[in-house]
Amino acid sequence: MKTLYMIGGTMGVGKTTVSQLLNKKLDNAVFLDGDWCWNADPFQITKETKAMVLDNICHLLNSFIHCSAYDNVVFCWVMHEQAIIDKILSNLDLDEYEVKVISLTCSADALAKRIDKDIEAGIRSAEALKRSLNRISLYDEINSIKVDVSNRDPAEIAEFIATQI
Repeated sequence: MKTLYMIGGTMGVGKTTVSQLLNKKLDNAVFLDGDWCWNADPFQITKETKAMVLDNICHLLNSFIHCSAYDNVVFCWVMHEQAIIDKILSNLDLDEYEVKVISLTCSADALAKRIDKDIEAGIRSAEALKRSLNRISLYDEINSIKVDVSNRDPAEIAEFIATQI
């Protein structure tokens, strides 16, 4: 059976790093970061841009799913609402795929430490910390496998997902 790994979590939790490591651990795997489908300047959140990014994501994921070279598709994005996951899944051709929806979670303290490092490095703004902290609890409502990453190394998390989930 082929597998689609959908890895969500709030900004700064380590989705991209874990997903890149997981992609390397899996056989015949391909990786898509949803942020790549919406890398705009200025970044604008409108009804039109939301529809565009979902269309871009579904198009690319279906391309990977239809390609016989891949048995594992790893996708990560900030999926803080069940409706986002459901919308993506409803537009994918998953006949040959098992879907594993995973939410990376962490404590507010751990998240603040991670994002503070990014703020100091100029990667994120202080506003990112506020948005991320506000979204932590939303992942409790997502129908997913929860993986607490508060005190765990990304390589350990990727290994856990590859072998235990």
